[in-house]
Amino acid sequence: MKAIGKIHIGTSGWSYKHWKGVFYPPNVKPASYLSFYAEHFSVSEINSSFYKLPLKSTVEKWIQQVPEGFLFCPKMSRYLSHLKKLHEPKEPLERFFNIFEPIIKYLGPILIQLPANLKFNETVVTDLFKILNDDYGDYRVAMEVRHLSWFSDESTSLMRKYNVTLVFAQSDRYPYLEQVTAKDIFIRFHGPHSLYSSSYSGKVLEEYAAKFIDWTKKGHTVWAFFNNDVGGHAIMNAKTLLGLVDKAS
Repeated sequence: MKAIGKIHIGTSGWSYKHWKGVFYPPNVKPASYLSFYAEHFSVSEINSSFYKLPLKSTVEKWIQQVPEGFLFCPKMSRYLSHLKKLHEPKEPLERFFNIFEPIIKYLGPILIQLPANLKFNETVVTDLFKILNDDYGDYRVAMEVRHLSWFSDESTSLMRKYNVTLVFAQSDRYPYLEQVTAKDIFIRFHGPHSLYSSSYSGKVLEEYAAKFIDWTKKGHTVWAFFNNDVGGHAIMNAKTLLGLVDKAS
């Protein structure tokens, strides 16, 4: 059976100065990192938006540096996820989507990453999901949770109801549940041992490549990002996984 979904593989951002000499040639300046990155990958997370929302002019410059078909998955501002703990989401969401609405055709799922101490609260989450569905229904959303309470039937049922993707966050620190809640499947590789600074073995990547193919045969679209940026492991692992998927397709 031929794959009917798509597989997107990249890294959790591109603006890493410590990749110079590892991925970026010495003569490539930081302003040209994205265009160089886009020669090797067709998707990237935008990690910087978690810490500070970019200017609209910055976002417009980004899309000028990538080819047609390149996609971005921006991370929701920590103001909503970590400071407000998902309460009163209307204003933070409005500010975020106001920035990215002009480039909506260049976007994959929006990533919402939650802090490890944030427990599932059905009332709060329902309010958030309703606003996302009613006001921003043209966007897809993926949520990375780090507290076990989110792995309840109540939580995953709510995600299915509102078509929110539960992120599979691979690491040795955070809980992991491989439960599909939407058409999009979103995986983040934080490092198998030392967080952000360890590399995945060929065997592990082969196992994920097989899973990716199986999921696409069922009609899912897979988004996979490597966040183990230290030492350039993210680049090497992403390239390896791309090769394995191409070989298996």
